[in-house]
Amino acid sequence: MKRSNKTGRSILNNSEGLKKQAGNDMVVLLQNWKNREKRYKIYRAFLSLMLTVSCLGLTGLLYYYIDNSIPSVLNVRAGEEESIYLGVPAKADIVSVSDQGVSNIPREAVEIDLSRPVTLKAAMESSYQMQVKLFGFLSFKNVNIQVIEDQELIPIGTPIGIYVKTDGVLVVGTGEFQGSDGISYSPGKYILKSGDYIRKMNGEIVTEKDDFIRRVEESGGAQIRLTLERDGELMEVEIKPEQDVAGKYKIGVWVRDNAQGVGTMTYIDSHGNFGALGHGITDVDTSTLMHMEGGTLYQTDIVEIQKGTSGNPGEMTGMIIYSDDRILGDITDNSIRGIFGVCNSRALELGAGEPLPIGLKQEIEEGVAQILCTVDGTTRYYDVEITAVHLDHDNVNRGIELTVTDPDLLAVTGGIVQGMSGSPIIQNGKFIGAVTHVLVQDSRKGYGIFIENMLEH
Repeated sequence: MKRSNKTGRSILNNSEGLKKQAGNDMVVLLQNWKNREKRYKIYRAFLSLMLTVSCLGLTGLLYYYIDNSIPSVLNVRAGEEESIYLGVPAKADIVSVSDQGVSNIPREAVEIDLSRPVTLKAAMESSYQMQVKLFGFLSFKNVNIQVIEDQELIPIGTPIGIYVKTDGVLVVGTGEFQGSDGISYSPGKYILKSGDYIRKMNGEIVTEKDDFIRRVEESGGAQIRLTLERDGELMEVEIKPEQDVAGKYKIGVWVRDNAQGVGTMTYIDSHGNFGALGHGITDVDTSTLMHMEGGTLYQTDIVEIQKGTSGNPGEMTGMIIYSDDRILGDITDNSIRGIFGVCNSRALELGAGEPLPIGLKQEIEEGVAQILCTVDGTTRYYDVEITAVHLDHDNVNRGIELTVTDPDLLAVTGGIVQGMSGSPIIQNGKFIGAVTHVLVQDSRKGYGIFIENMLEH
Protein backbone atom coordinates (compact mmCIF):
# COMPACT_ATOMS: atom_id res chain seq x y z
CA MET A 1 0.00 0.00 0.00
CA LYS A 2 2.80 2.33 0.87
CA ARG A 3 4.42 1.59 -2.42
CA SER A 4 1.23 2.20 -4.26
CA ASN A 5 0.77 5.57 -2.55
CA LYS A 6 4.23 6.64 -3.51
CA THR A 7 3.57 5.76 -7.12
CA GLY A 8 0.32 7.72 -7.08
CA ARG A 9 2.03 10.72 -5.60
CA SER A 10 4.75 10.41 -8.24
CA ILE A 11 2.22 10.29 -11.03
CA LEU A 12 0.43 13.26 -9.51
CA ASN A 13 3.65 15.21 -9.23
CA ASN A 14 4.56 14.36 -12.82
CA SER A 15 1.16 15.52 -13.96
CA GLU A 16 1.50 18.80 -12.12
CA GLY A 17 5.01 19.20 -13.52
CA LEU A 18 3.76 18.63 -17.02
CA LYS A 19 1.03 21.18 -16.51
CA LYS A 20 3.53 23.63 -15.13
CA GLN A 21 5.90 22.96 -18.01
CA ALA A 22 3.06 23.35 -20.50
CA GLY A 23 2.17 26.63 -18.84
CA ASN A 24 5.73 27.79 -19.08
CA ASP A 25 5.89 26.73 -22.71
CA MET A 26 2.70 28.63 -23.36
CA VAL A 27 4.17 31.73 -21.69
CA VAL A 28 7.29 31.39 -23.80
CA LEU A 29 5.21 30.94 -26.94
CA LEU A 30 3.13 33.98 -26.08
CA GLN A 31 6.28 35.99 -25.33
CA ASN A 32 7.86 34.88 -28.60
CA TRP A 33 4.68 35.75 -30.46
CA LYS A 34 4.64 39.20 -28.85
CA ASN A 35 8.32 39.70 -29.70
CA ARG A 36 7.70 38.64 -33.29
CA GLU A 37 4.68 40.95 -33.44
CA LYS A 38 6.81 43.78 -32.06
CA ARG A 39 9.60 43.10 -34.56
CA TYR A 40 7.04 42.90 -37.35
CA LYS A 41 5.61 46.29 -36.38
CA ILE A 42 9.09 47.81 -36.27
CA TYR A 43 9.92 46.22 -39.62
CA ARG A 44 6.65 47.45 -41.11
CA ALA A 45 7.24 50.96 -39.72
CA PHE A 46 10.76 50.92 -41.14
CA LEU A 47 9.50 49.85 -44.56
CA SER A 48 6.83 52.55 -44.45
CA LEU A 49 9.44 55.14 -43.51
CA MET A 50 11.76 54.01 -46.31
CA LEU A 51 8.87 54.03 -48.79
CA THR A 52 7.93 57.56 -47.69
CA VAL A 53 11.52 58.77 -47.94
CA SER A 54 11.88 57.14 -51.37
CA CYS A 55 8.65 58.73 -52.58
CA LEU A 56 9.72 62.13 -51.26
CA GLY A 57 13.13 61.69 -52.86
CA LEU A 58 11.65 60.71 -56.21
CA THR A 59 9.18 63.60 -55.97
CA GLY A 60 12.06 65.98 -55.23
CA LEU A 61 14.09 64.63 -58.15
CA LEU A 62 11.07 64.92 -60.44
CA TYR A 63 10.46 68.49 -59.25
CA TYR A 64 14.14 69.38 -59.77
CA TYR A 65 14.17 67.80 -63.24
CA ILE A 66 11.00 69.56 -64.36
CA ASP A 67 12.06 72.88 -62.82
CA ASN A 68 15.41 72.75 -64.63
CA SER A 69 13.73 71.71 -67.86
CA ILE A 70 11.52 74.82 -67.87
CA PRO A 71 13.51 78.08 -68.20
CA SER A 72 12.44 81.12 -66.18
CA VAL A 73 13.20 83.28 -69.22
CA LEU A 74 12.65 82.22 -72.81
CA ASN A 75 13.91 84.33 -75.70
CA VAL A 76 12.15 84.14 -79.07
CA ARG A 77 12.92 86.02 -82.28
CA ALA A 78 10.49 88.69 -83.41
CA GLY A 79 8.29 87.72 -86.33
CA GLU A 80 9.79 84.22 -86.71
CA GLU A 81 8.36 80.83 -85.93
CA GLU A 82 10.14 79.24 -82.97
CA SER A 83 9.87 75.51 -82.31
CA ILE A 84 10.06 74.63 -78.61
CA TYR A 85 10.08 71.16 -77.10
CA LEU A 86 10.51 70.89 -73.33
CA GLY A 87 9.19 67.33 -72.92
CA VAL A 88 7.64 67.81 -69.46
CA PRO A 89 4.20 66.72 -68.18
CA ALA A 90 2.74 70.20 -68.02
CA LYS A 91 0.44 72.61 -69.79
CA ALA A 92 0.69 76.38 -69.96
CA ASP A 93 -1.40 79.44 -70.66
CA ILE A 94 0.28 82.21 -72.66
CA VAL A 95 -0.84 85.74 -71.95
CA SER A 96 0.31 89.03 -73.43
CA VAL A 97 1.49 91.52 -70.80
CA SER A 98 1.22 95.28 -71.31
CA ASP A 99 3.27 97.95 -69.54
CA GLN A 100 0.54 98.08 -66.91
CA GLY A 101 0.77 94.32 -66.36
CA VAL A 102 -2.63 93.68 -67.94
CA SER A 103 -3.15 90.96 -70.52
CA ASN A 104 -5.12 91.62 -73.69
CA ILE A 105 -5.51 87.86 -74.23
CA PRO A 106 -8.26 86.13 -72.22
CA ARG A 107 -6.89 83.62 -69.72
CA GLU A 108 -6.80 80.05 -71.10
CA ALA A 109 -7.41 81.40 -74.59
CA VAL A 110 -3.94 80.17 -75.64
CA GLU A 111 -3.07 76.88 -73.96
CA ILE A 112 -0.14 74.70 -75.00
CA ASP A 113 0.99 71.19 -74.09
CA LEU A 114 4.66 71.26 -73.02
CA SER A 115 5.03 67.50 -73.43
CA ARG A 116 4.81 68.01 -77.21
CA PRO A 117 6.69 70.25 -79.68
CA VAL A 118 5.18 73.74 -79.80
CA THR A 119 5.61 76.45 -82.44
CA LEU A 120 5.46 80.10 -81.35
CA LYS A 121 5.50 83.33 -83.33
CA ALA A 122 5.68 86.66 -81.51
CA ALA A 123 5.49 90.32 -82.45
CA MET A 124 8.27 92.66 -81.39
CA GLU A 125 5.99 95.18 -79.70
CA SER A 126 4.60 92.65 -77.23
CA SER A 127 5.87 90.82 -74.16
CA TYR A 128 4.41 87.56 -72.92
CA GLN A 129 4.18 85.35 -69.90
CA MET A 130 3.73 81.59 -69.88
CA GLN A 131 1.93 80.31 -66.79
CA VAL A 132 2.90 76.66 -66.36
CA LYS A 133 0.59 74.12 -64.70
CA LEU A 134 2.10 70.77 -63.76
CA PHE A 135 0.00 67.85 -65.05
CA GLY A 136 -2.37 70.47 -66.38
CA PHE A 137 -3.80 71.69 -63.05
CA LEU A 138 -1.05 72.40 -60.46
CA SER A 139 0.30 75.97 -60.70
CA PHE A 140 4.05 75.50 -61.03
CA LYS A 141 6.03 78.33 -62.62
CA ASN A 142 5.79 81.57 -64.58
CA VAL A 143 8.04 81.91 -67.61
CA ASN A 144 8.79 85.35 -69.06
CA ILE A 145 8.90 85.23 -72.85
CA GLN A 146 11.17 87.97 -74.18
CA VAL A 147 10.92 88.91 -77.82
CA ILE A 148 14.32 89.82 -79.27
CA GLU A 149 15.55 90.94 -82.65
CA ASP A 150 17.54 88.40 -84.61
CA GLN A 151 21.24 89.11 -84.44
CA GLU A 152 24.48 88.03 -86.08
CA LEU A 153 27.90 88.01 -84.40
CA ILE A 154 31.41 87.47 -85.70
CA PRO A 155 33.11 84.67 -83.71
CA ILE A 156 36.72 85.64 -82.83
CA GLY A 157 38.52 83.05 -80.66
CA THR A 158 41.84 84.91 -80.37
CA PRO A 159 43.79 85.43 -77.12
CA ILE A 160 43.64 88.84 -75.44
CA GLY A 161 45.51 90.55 -72.64
CA ILE A 162 43.32 92.23 -70.04
CA TYR A 163 44.11 95.16 -67.76
CA VAL A 164 41.43 96.62 -65.50
CA LYS A 165 41.59 99.44 -62.98
CA THR A 166 39.42 99.06 -59.90
CA ASP A 167 36.82 101.64 -58.92
CA GLY A 168 38.47 102.62 -55.65
CA VAL A 169 40.97 100.45 -53.75
CA LEU A 170 40.06 96.82 -53.05
CA VAL A 171 40.76 95.42 -49.58
CA VAL A 172 42.32 91.97 -50.04
CA GLY A 173 42.78 91.21 -46.33
CA THR A 174 43.94 92.46 -42.93
CA GLY A 175 47.08 91.63 -40.99
CA GLU A 176 49.31 92.51 -38.05
CA PHE A 177 52.54 94.47 -37.90
CA GLN A 178 55.01 95.18 -35.11
CA GLY A 179 54.83 98.66 -33.70
CA SER A 180 57.69 100.92 -32.65
CA ASP A 181 57.02 99.87 -29.05
CA GLY A 182 57.41 96.16 -29.87
CA ILE A 183 53.66 95.45 -29.60
CA SER A 184 51.72 93.87 -32.51
CA TYR A 185 49.00 96.08 -34.00
CA SER A 186 46.16 95.47 -36.45
CA PRO A 187 44.06 98.68 -36.61
CA GLY A 188 41.98 97.51 -39.57
CA LYS A 189 41.01 94.16 -38.05
CA TYR A 190 37.26 93.86 -37.26
CA ILE A 191 36.68 97.14 -39.12
CA LEU A 192 37.65 96.30 -42.70
CA LYS A 193 37.16 92.95 -44.42
CA SER A 194 38.10 91.27 -47.69
CA GLY A 195 36.05 92.54 -50.60
CA ASP A 196 35.54 96.07 -49.26
CA TYR A 197 36.15 98.91 -51.71
CA ILE A 198 37.68 102.04 -50.18
CA ARG A 199 36.12 104.95 -52.09
CA LYS A 200 37.20 107.95 -50.01
CA MET A 201 39.61 108.88 -47.24
CA ASN A 202 38.65 111.88 -45.12
CA GLY A 203 36.19 112.87 -47.84
CA GLU A 204 38.72 112.79 -50.69
CA ILE A 205 38.34 110.24 -53.52
CA VAL A 206 40.73 107.27 -53.46
CA THR A 207 41.78 105.92 -56.86
CA GLU A 208 45.24 104.36 -56.50
CA LYS A 209 46.86 102.01 -54.01
CA ASP A 210 50.14 103.93 -53.76
CA ASP A 211 48.33 107.23 -53.14
CA PHE A 212 46.19 105.63 -50.42
CA ILE A 213 49.25 104.16 -48.65
CA ARG A 214 51.04 107.51 -48.84
CA ARG A 215 48.10 109.37 -47.32
CA VAL A 216 47.88 106.88 -44.44
CA GLU A 217 51.63 107.27 -43.78
CA GLU A 218 51.25 111.06 -43.74
CA SER A 219 48.28 110.97 -41.35
CA GLY A 220 50.53 111.53 -38.32
CA GLY A 221 48.54 108.91 -36.41
CA ALA A 222 45.35 110.98 -36.46
CA GLN A 223 42.05 109.12 -36.80
CA ILE A 224 41.11 108.68 -40.47
CA ARG A 225 37.58 108.35 -41.89
CA LEU A 226 37.08 105.88 -44.74
CA THR A 227 34.07 105.66 -47.03
CA LEU A 228 33.56 102.01 -48.05
CA GLU A 229 31.38 100.06 -50.42
CA ARG A 230 30.45 96.71 -48.89
CA ASP A 231 27.96 94.35 -50.52
CA GLY A 232 26.68 97.19 -52.70
CA GLU A 233 26.09 99.62 -49.82
CA LEU A 234 28.14 102.68 -48.81
CA MET A 235 29.24 103.06 -45.20
CA GLU A 236 31.77 105.07 -43.18
CA VAL A 237 34.29 103.76 -40.63
CA GLU A 238 37.06 105.31 -38.59
CA ILE A 239 40.52 103.83 -37.99
CA LYS A 240 43.50 105.11 -36.03
CA PRO A 241 46.85 104.33 -37.76
CA GLU A 242 49.78 103.06 -35.68
CA GLN A 243 53.55 103.37 -36.27
CA ASP A 244 55.57 100.33 -37.35
CA VAL A 245 59.19 99.64 -36.38
CA ALA A 246 60.35 101.92 -39.22
CA GLY A 247 58.24 104.78 -37.91
CA LYS A 248 55.68 104.65 -40.75
CA TYR A 249 51.97 104.85 -40.00
CA LYS A 250 49.89 101.85 -41.13
CA ILE A 251 46.40 100.42 -40.65
CA GLY A 252 47.29 96.77 -41.34
CA VAL A 253 45.46 96.04 -44.61
CA TRP A 254 46.44 94.55 -47.95
CA VAL A 255 44.99 96.47 -50.90
CA ARG A 256 44.87 96.19 -54.70
CA ASP A 257 43.96 98.66 -57.43
CA ASN A 258 44.25 96.68 -60.69
CA ALA A 259 44.18 93.23 -62.25
CA GLN A 260 45.74 91.65 -65.33
CA GLY A 261 45.20 88.37 -67.12
CA VAL A 262 44.80 86.44 -70.36
CA GLY A 263 41.55 85.25 -71.93
CA THR A 264 39.82 84.82 -75.28
CA MET A 265 37.71 87.30 -77.23
CA THR A 266 34.32 85.78 -77.96
CA TYR A 267 32.63 88.01 -80.53
CA ILE A 268 32.40 91.36 -82.26
CA ASP A 269 28.94 92.67 -83.16
CA SER A 270 27.82 94.84 -86.06
CA HIS A 271 28.41 98.03 -84.02
CA GLY A 272 32.05 97.23 -83.23
CA ASN A 273 31.39 96.13 -79.67
CA PHE A 274 33.09 93.05 -78.25
CA GLY A 275 32.33 90.42 -75.63
CA ALA A 276 34.91 88.15 -74.00
CA LEU A 277 35.56 85.52 -71.31
CA GLY A 278 31.95 84.52 -70.62
CA HIS A 279 32.52 85.20 -66.92
CA GLY A 280 33.57 88.20 -64.89
CA ILE A 281 37.03 89.20 -63.69
CA THR A 282 37.28 88.39 -59.98
CA ASP A 283 39.99 89.14 -57.48
CA VAL A 284 42.35 86.19 -57.15
CA ASP A 285 42.40 86.38 -53.34
CA THR A 286 38.83 87.34 -52.42
CA SER A 287 36.93 85.87 -55.43
CA THR A 288 35.02 89.16 -55.50
CA LEU A 289 33.75 90.46 -58.84
CA MET A 290 35.97 93.49 -59.38
CA HIS A 291 34.26 96.88 -59.59
CA MET A 292 35.91 98.49 -62.58
CA GLU A 293 36.75 102.11 -63.19
CA GLY A 294 38.09 101.33 -66.67
CA GLY A 295 40.11 98.80 -68.58
CA THR A 296 42.09 98.11 -71.71
CA LEU A 297 42.30 95.17 -74.08
CA TYR A 298 45.70 94.24 -75.53
CA GLN A 299 46.89 92.02 -78.37
CA THR A 300 48.58 88.99 -76.81
CA ASP A 301 50.87 86.19 -77.93
CA ILE A 302 50.68 82.77 -76.26
CA VAL A 303 54.22 81.78 -75.25
CA GLU A 304 53.59 78.60 -73.25
CA ILE A 305 50.84 76.04 -72.65
CA GLN A 306 50.74 73.90 -69.53
CA LYS A 307 48.79 70.81 -70.55
CA GLY A 308 45.77 69.93 -68.43
CA THR A 309 45.70 66.65 -66.52
CA SER A 310 43.44 65.06 -63.90
CA GLY A 311 43.41 67.41 -60.93
CA ASN A 312 45.29 70.12 -62.86
CA PRO A 313 43.32 72.27 -65.30
CA GLY A 314 46.37 73.56 -67.20
CA GLU A 315 47.01 77.10 -68.37
CA MET A 316 47.90 79.25 -71.36
CA THR A 317 50.58 81.83 -70.59
CA GLY A 318 50.48 84.98 -72.68
CA MET A 319 52.93 87.81 -73.10
CA ILE A 320 51.20 91.18 -72.68
CA ILE A 321 53.08 94.23 -73.92
CA TYR A 322 51.45 97.35 -72.51
CA SER A 323 52.06 99.68 -75.46
CA ASP A 324 49.66 101.84 -77.45
CA ASP A 325 50.29 99.95 -80.68
CA ARG A 326 49.04 96.71 -79.02
CA ILE A 327 45.74 98.13 -77.73
CA LEU A 328 42.61 96.45 -79.14
CA GLY A 329 39.94 98.49 -77.37
CA ASP A 330 38.45 99.77 -74.13
CA ILE A 331 36.75 97.60 -71.51
CA THR A 332 33.60 99.33 -70.30
CA ASP A 333 31.83 96.61 -68.31
CA ASN A 334 32.87 93.73 -66.07
CA SER A 335 29.91 91.52 -65.17
CA ILE A 336 29.20 87.91 -64.23
CA ARG A 337 28.46 87.31 -67.95
CA GLY A 338 31.87 88.45 -69.17
CA ILE A 339 33.76 91.61 -70.04
CA PHE A 340 32.45 93.97 -72.71
CA GLY A 341 33.60 97.07 -74.49
CA VAL A 342 34.38 98.89 -77.72
CA CYS A 343 36.87 97.73 -80.35
CA ASN A 344 39.38 99.94 -82.15
CA SER A 345 40.42 99.52 -85.80
CA ARG A 346 43.09 96.95 -84.89
CA ALA A 347 40.54 94.75 -83.13
CA LEU A 348 38.05 95.10 -85.99
CA GLU A 349 40.64 93.45 -88.25
CA LEU A 350 40.24 90.33 -86.10
CA GLY A 351 36.57 90.26 -87.08
CA ALA A 352 37.21 89.72 -90.76
CA GLY A 353 35.28 86.43 -90.75
CA GLU A 354 31.67 85.88 -91.69
CA PRO A 355 29.07 86.71 -89.02
CA LEU A 356 26.90 83.85 -87.77
CA PRO A 357 23.31 83.93 -86.52
CA ILE A 358 22.92 83.36 -82.80
CA GLY A 359 21.41 80.09 -81.59
CA LEU A 360 18.97 80.30 -78.68
CA LYS A 361 19.27 77.85 -75.80
CA GLN A 362 16.16 75.90 -76.77
CA GLU A 363 17.78 75.23 -80.16
CA ILE A 364 20.91 73.61 -78.71
CA GLU A 365 21.15 69.84 -79.07
CA GLU A 366 23.27 67.26 -77.32
CA GLY A 367 25.90 66.07 -79.78
CA VAL A 368 28.61 67.39 -82.06
CA ALA A 369 29.68 71.05 -81.92
CA GLN A 370 32.87 73.09 -82.39
CA ILE A 371 34.85 75.63 -80.40
CA LEU A 372 37.00 78.35 -81.97
CA CYS A 373 40.31 79.07 -80.25
CA THR A 374 44.02 79.78 -80.76
CA VAL A 375 46.50 77.40 -79.11
CA ASP A 376 49.29 77.05 -81.69
CA GLY A 377 49.34 80.49 -83.30
CA THR A 378 46.46 79.69 -85.65
CA THR A 379 42.80 80.38 -84.91
CA ARG A 380 40.79 77.29 -85.91
CA TYR A 381 37.80 75.16 -85.03
CA TYR A 382 38.09 72.06 -82.85
CA ASP A 383 35.48 69.34 -82.33
CA VAL A 384 33.63 68.98 -79.02
CA GLU A 385 30.54 67.12 -77.87
CA ILE A 386 27.74 68.83 -75.99
CA THR A 387 26.74 66.38 -73.26
CA ALA A 388 24.03 68.36 -71.44
CA VAL A 389 22.00 71.57 -71.76
CA HIS A 390 20.58 73.18 -68.60
CA LEU A 391 17.83 75.56 -69.70
CA ASP A 392 17.28 77.01 -66.24
CA HIS A 393 20.64 76.51 -64.54
CA ASP A 394 21.22 78.51 -61.33
CA ASN A 395 24.76 79.33 -62.47
CA VAL A 396 24.52 81.67 -65.46
CA ASN A 397 27.94 80.57 -66.75
CA ARG A 398 27.29 76.80 -66.80
CA GLY A 399 24.26 76.23 -68.99
CA ILE A 400 26.22 74.05 -71.44
CA GLU A 401 28.25 70.95 -70.56
CA LEU A 402 30.81 69.88 -73.17
CA THR A 403 33.67 67.45 -73.73
CA VAL A 404 36.65 68.04 -76.03
CA THR A 405 36.91 65.22 -78.58
CA ASP A 406 39.32 66.70 -81.13
CA PRO A 407 42.62 64.74 -81.04
CA ASP A 408 44.65 67.78 -82.18
CA LEU A 409 43.42 69.95 -79.31
CA LEU A 410 43.81 67.12 -76.78
CA ALA A 411 47.40 66.61 -77.93
CA VAL A 412 48.29 70.28 -77.36
CA THR A 413 46.25 71.25 -74.28
CA GLY A 414 44.75 68.05 -72.86
CA GLY A 415 41.32 69.63 -73.25
CA ILE A 416 40.20 72.96 -71.80
CA VAL A 417 42.83 75.10 -70.07
CA GLN A 418 42.81 78.46 -68.31
CA GLY A 419 43.01 81.21 -70.90
CA MET A 420 40.48 79.53 -73.21
CA SER A 421 37.56 81.17 -71.41
CA GLY A 422 35.52 82.99 -74.02
CA SER A 423 36.20 80.58 -76.89
CA PRO A 424 33.08 80.63 -79.14
CA ILE A 425 30.89 77.50 -79.30
CA ILE A 426 29.29 76.81 -82.69
CA GLN A 427 26.63 74.22 -83.53
CA ASN A 428 24.73 73.67 -86.79
CA GLY A 429 26.07 76.94 -88.21
CA LYS A 430 24.84 78.99 -85.25
CA PHE A 431 26.73 80.87 -82.53
CA ILE A 432 25.37 79.27 -79.34
CA GLY A 433 27.79 80.16 -76.53
CA ALA A 434 31.29 80.45 -75.11
CA VAL A 435 33.57 78.23 -73.02
CA THR A 436 33.77 79.37 -69.37
CA HIS A 437 35.11 76.67 -67.05
CA VAL A 438 37.10 73.44 -67.02
CA LEU A 439 36.30 70.44 -64.83
CA VAL A 440 39.35 70.06 -62.59
CA GLN A 441 38.94 66.28 -62.27
CA ASP A 442 38.87 65.84 -66.06
CA SER A 443 40.40 68.57 -68.21
CA ARG A 444 38.61 67.24 -71.31
CA LYS A 445 35.30 68.41 -69.82
CA GLY A 446 34.00 71.86 -69.09
CA TYR A 447 31.13 74.31 -69.16
CA GLY A 448 29.88 77.11 -71.35
CA ILE A 449 27.54 80.09 -71.18
CA PHE A 450 24.61 80.62 -73.57
CA ILE A 451 25.41 83.40 -76.03
CA GLU A 452 22.03 84.97 -75.26
CA ASN A 453 23.13 85.31 -71.63
CA MET A 454 26.24 87.22 -72.72
CA LEU A 455 24.11 89.53 -74.84
CA GLU A 456 21.96 90.42 -71.79
CA HIS A 457 24.74 92.46 -70.18
